[in-house]
Amino acid sequence: MNFSSDNAAGVAPAIMAALAAANEGYADAYGADQVTKAMESAFDDVFGTEVAVFPVATGTAANALALSALAPPWGLIHCHRQAHIEEDEAGAPEFYSGGAKLGLLDGEHGKFSADTLAAALAGAGFGVQHHPQPAAVSITQATEAGTAYTPDEVAAIAELAHQSGLGLHMDGARFANAAAHLGCSPAELTWRAGVDVLSFGATKNGAMAAEAVVFFKPEMAEDFLFRRKRGGHLFSKMRYLSAQLAAYLADDLWLVNARHANRCAAALAAGLAAIPGARLAHPVEANEIFVHLPESVLAGLEGAGVGFHRWGPAAEGQARFVTAFDTDPADVDRALAIAREAANSNQ
Repeated sequence: MNFSSDNAAGVAPAIMAALAAANEGYADAYGADQVTKAMESAFDDVFGTEVAVFPVATGTAANALALSALAPPWGLIHCHRQAHIEEDEAGAPEFYSGGAKLGLLDGEHGKFSADTLAAALAGAGFGVQHHPQPAAVSITQATEAGTAYTPDEVAAIAELAHQSGLGLHMDGARFANAAAHLGCSPAELTWRAGVDVLSFGATKNGAMAAEAVVFFKPEMAEDFLFRRKRGGHLFSKMRYLSAQLAAYLADDLWLVNARHANRCAAALAAGLAAIPGARLAHPVEANEIFVHLPESVLAGLEGAGVGFHRWGPAAEGQARFVTAFDTDPADVDRALAIAREAANSNQ
């Protein structure tokens, strides 16, 4: 009963099989192999347009390198205060951009609005040499609060960003979960809404170690080959990253996995929210649950070996549960039974 993180899950069988198949024989190095070429075509098909796609091994690398292509060293990158690039990437975006600054925006449930961005841009000091210059906007899909931006919300932010000459980046570490929840096409959620570059996540949803930086305007990626190489993410045996991504996209595995994780999260959230004294901190729109629970319930779950993370100040009694592509629905039922028993024993 491990709900600590989707990073704790294993590798999807289809992806492991693809790795084994890619391991047969020799292949050209540095992305010149046939597996990589097929993967690139698969991305074109999934997004319904020609894209420039660059496999990397980690989400942090995808975000930091993507943003370095949008922001100069004196640039300002607007993002939510709780964004992964702010809280969990150890300054990588600032490092790979050569010094760009993150401008933090507020908003409920992990999202900021176009109005909030507009207010920030109004006071950003365009052309003032003493200020970092606005260069990019980064949104997270799904957010760090487990919520999703709708295509209309993305489009409103993109329109404002582009009017001001800024590029729009999407951190899509859990892009599949957001797309599965919203039920819209990948195109509607990205380039048709105005996204310029996407960090496309796979590792949290069944891959071993594979992410991709996807440019929807290939001309924006003219120097990205060098950025990736300089950043240490040009793999000589690229076929192994590409094989994961190709299998991930094949037969909509990425969506099949995400839908399962989302269904398990919805069931777990509904059960936890029904416990007396429980309160969901955010809407559950992907595979993350943030919930306030009585201490007796938290302790009961921990004592029974249920994996989760306490979240935020201890006095608030908040916990985070994350489901995955391979979460067993029976584990959801078992965890809820333990939680209910703990709640009842304290009455």
